[in-house]
Amino acid sequence: MAPTFGRRSVIHRRCSSGWGRSVVSMQRLEIYTDGACQGNPGPGGWGWAVAPEGQPCGSGGEAASTNQRMEVYAVLDALRTYSTVADEHGAPIPIEIVSDSTYVVKCFNDKWWMKWERNGWKNSKKQPVANDDLWKPLIALVQSSDVTFRWVKGHSGDRMNDLAVAAVPR
Repeated sequence: MAPTFGRRSVIHRRCSSGWGRSVVSMQRLEIYTDGACQGNPGPGGWGWAVAPEGQPCGSGGEAASTNQRMEVYAVLDALRTYSTVADEHGAPIPIEIVSDSTYVVKCFNDKWWMKWERNGWKNSKKQPVANDDLWKPLIALVQSSDVTFRWVKGHSGDRMNDLAVAAVPR
C-alpha cells in the first residue's frame, strides 16, 4: 500500500531490484533526484537514480502537488531506501544527494531547516513552512546518516541528472 500524507496518495515504482552488492561495495553512494509537476500546482512526479548507471532507481507521484513538494519527496524516498545501507564492515555508506533544486540543496547546505525548527516551523516571512510533513522525516534521516548535498544545473546535459528527470512519471 502506498504511503499517504494528508489526503495525498503517493504512488511508488522501483525500476530495479538491484539493491545489494554493487551498492554496498561503493565508498560513497551518489543519488540524483528530481521532481516536477504539470502545472504548479498540478499532477506531480518524482524520481531518483543511483550513479553511475542510473540503477537502481525509484519514482512516484501525486495527483495534486507542487514542484517543490515533488523535489523534496524524491530525496525523502531515496534516503528511506538507502540511509541504512552499510558496507561489509557494518559502517554506514556516505550518501551524496545531487539535485537541481536549490530549495532542497540550500535547505541543508545553508541550514534553513535549523531556522525553521527554531522558529516553530515558520519561514522567514513568518508563514508555515510548506511541506513540513515531508521535511520533518527527511531532516531526521539526514541527521541520522552521513548525507551531503550537491547542486547540479538542471537540463544541462548531465547524464545522471537526465536519468533522474526521466524517472519522473509523466
